[in-house]
Amino acid sequence: MKRILILILTTAITITAVAQERTAQNKPYIDLRPLHFGILVGMHMQDIEFQNVGPQTIVNEDGTEETRTILCDADNWNPGFSVGVTAEARISTHLSARFTPTMHFGAKHLMFHDLSRPDENGNPAQATQDLKTTYISMPFDLKFSAERFNNYRPYIIAGVNPTINLTGKDQDYIRLKRYDTFVEVGFGCDLYLPYFKLIPELKFCYSLSNGLDTKHADELQDAGMRAFTNSVTAGHNKMIVLTFYFE
Repeated sequence: MKRILILILTTAITITAVAQERTAQNKPYIDLRPLHFGILVGMHMQDIEFQNVGPQTIVNEDGTEETRTILCDADNWNPGFSVGVTAEARISTHLSARFTPTMHFGAKHLMFHDLSRPDENGNPAQATQDLKTTYISMPFDLKFSAERFNNYRPYIIAGVNPTINLTGKDQDYIRLKRYDTFVEVGFGCDLYLPYFKLIPELKFCYSLSNGLDTKHADELQDAGMRAFTNSVTAGHNKMIVLTFYFE
C-alpha cells in the first residue's frame, strides 16, 4: 500500500513538473500592441425574469367586471447565436479596455397560465408567445489578465452593455422596450496559436432596467389580450454568452 501511495505521489509530482516547464511561445509580442482588432462568433442562452401582478380586475366588453389571475414566465432558456467584432486597447500589462459591437439573434418562449379559467380537465388555461429578439449590443468591458504562461493567459472581465432591440410585433401579448442596459461579468483564456490568438469566453449578462414596454396594452386591438399583457409589470432580461474571439 505504501509503495502504491509513493508511486501515485511521484507520478503527480512528475506531471506537475512537466506542466510547469516552459515551452516556445507563439506570437510572443502580440499583447504589446496598443490597439488590436478581431472578430467573434458564439452562442447564447436568453431568459427573462417577470414580476407578476397576481389578481387583477378587468372590464369585459359587455361592461361586467371580472377578477382574473394570470401568471407569465419564460419556461426555459432559449438558444441563439452571436456575431460581431472586437477592439481592445492596452492600458497596462494586466489591464485593457475592450469594445465589442455584437448582434445577438434569439428568442424567448413565454408561457401564460390563466388560473381563473381552467380547462375541461381542471388545469389552468394556457397561452404561449415566441418573443423574438435581435439585439445590437455595444459592451464596454475592462479585462484583467493574469501573467502569460507558455501559450495561455486566463482573464476576468466586467462592464456595461447598452443594447438596441430591433424586433417586436405590435400585436403580441408582450413587447420589450427598444433600449436596455445590461451589466456583465465573465472569464476567459487567451490561447496563443501559431498564426492567431483564439479566445474562448463565458459571460453572464443581467438587465439593469425594466425591459418591458408597459404602455403596450393600450395599443392592442384585441381587448381580450390585455389581461395577459397586464399580468406582468416588469421584466429583466438575462443572457449567458459563450464567445470565441479570433485575433
